[in-house]
Amino acid sequence: MLKKYIIHYPTLLRLGIPIMIGQIGTVIMGIIDTMMIGRYGTGELAAAGFINGIVGLITISALGFSYGLTPVVGALLGKNETGSIAQKLKNSLLTNNILALTMMAIMAVLYQNLHHLGLPEHLLPLMRPYLLLHTLSFIPMMAFNAFKQFSDGILDTRMPMWILLGGNILNVAGNWLLIYGIGGLPEMGLTGAGLATLLSRFAIWAAFAGIFHFTKRYEPYRKDFWKAQVCKEDLRQMVLLGVPIMLQMGMETASFSLSAFYVGWLGTTSLAAHQVMLTVAQLCFMLYYGMSAAVAIQVSYYRGAGRLREIRHVAFAGLHLNWILGLLTAVPIFLLRDQIGTWFTNSQEVSTLVAAVVIPLCIYQFGDALQCTYCNALRGMEDVKPLMRIAFFAYFIVSLPLGYLFGFTMHRGLWGIWMAFPFGLTTAGILYLIRFLKR
Repeated sequence: MLKKYIIHYPTLLRLGIPIMIGQIGTVIMGIIDTMMIGRYGTGELAAAGFINGIVGLITISALGFSYGLTPVVGALLGKNETGSIAQKLKNSLLTNNILALTMMAIMAVLYQNLHHLGLPEHLLPLMRPYLLLHTLSFIPMMAFNAFKQFSDGILDTRMPMWILLGGNILNVAGNWLLIYGIGGLPEMGLTGAGLATLLSRFAIWAAFAGIFHFTKRYEPYRKDFWKAQVCKEDLRQMVLLGVPIMLQMGMETASFSLSAFYVGWLGTTSLAAHQVMLTVAQLCFMLYYGMSAAVAIQVSYYRGAGRLREIRHVAFAGLHLNWILGLLTAVPIFLLRDQIGTWFTNSQEVSTLVAAVVIPLCIYQFGDALQCTYCNALRGMEDVKPLMRIAFFAYFIVSLPLGYLFGFTMHRGLWGIWMAFPFGLTTAGILYLIRFLKR
């Protein structure tokens, strides 16, 4: 009975592990980033925290938009119509750059109105250049995303992994040199961290573009790329696929981001514990999303090849692997619950609160694995419109109201706010699964 699923495990692991490594590497570098800024100054850390919260939401949403390319490329590969893949990439690069310009316009409005947001005046001179540098990095970031999704779609997930890891190392080195002014370079503080991010994003984009255009690895696609045309039909396809995924990922991220407003009402200790838990949760999420991206790739390939029976088998195989990952992460997190807080802070109050909130975190790992798997299975089938409706219901109608109910009406504080996440994530997972089975 299990054999029809087990045969898909090796391929999913081969595709998924490089994606997981690349994403987890980015998260770890982000943590190191935060530590380096924090050591420079408390004001810089506070300014970075506010800007990163806003930029992070937009960045994840934009990443979701680029995900629309993967199922298209995977289906063409399954049909053995590889000659059309380069044209899809060219049109995806254009739509991604248009979105990058739109994001930059939004950030320009924010830049001009920072002083109207009630922020401490002494932080504004730190925030403005940092926000500006992040804004300038959107174009290389979105161009890289297009190349990455193309590469994932043709089953080459290792190249993006190596480029991402190289970019992360470059970012950390840039931080060290530019934040503190090492080796005769100017000491730039938070602005130096923003400049390092900008340079590393240009570097990974240039690296991928160079590998695509000047190496044998992508030679079959490069020939078609120069002959490919920008056409309305392909542009429309990228938008129709990308926008629903963008909104779905944005709403999921927003359910966590907006919960921070609730946590803020509880005080500084709860906010600190909440930040620690978000860091741990992000590491777990990247594991599931890496494996689930492999599910999307394989589903799109089998859909293109007309092997429809395999679609259900590969999705369930992906769920098995994600639940195993959930178990492998939840058990050590639970056992180490009293130590986790001490890795980030010297405050015993924060550490005690973190230990309590670990319980809802462990509970929702299995719902998170479920929603990641079947959200991406639907993405692989190009059935993305329902993702928006399901995400809105699960995160805005279920999760956020329950967070207020448990946290304040039932007086459970931070534990109650986090206890709402299992309900929202599991609701999304069940609804995605029902939609998948109907298809």
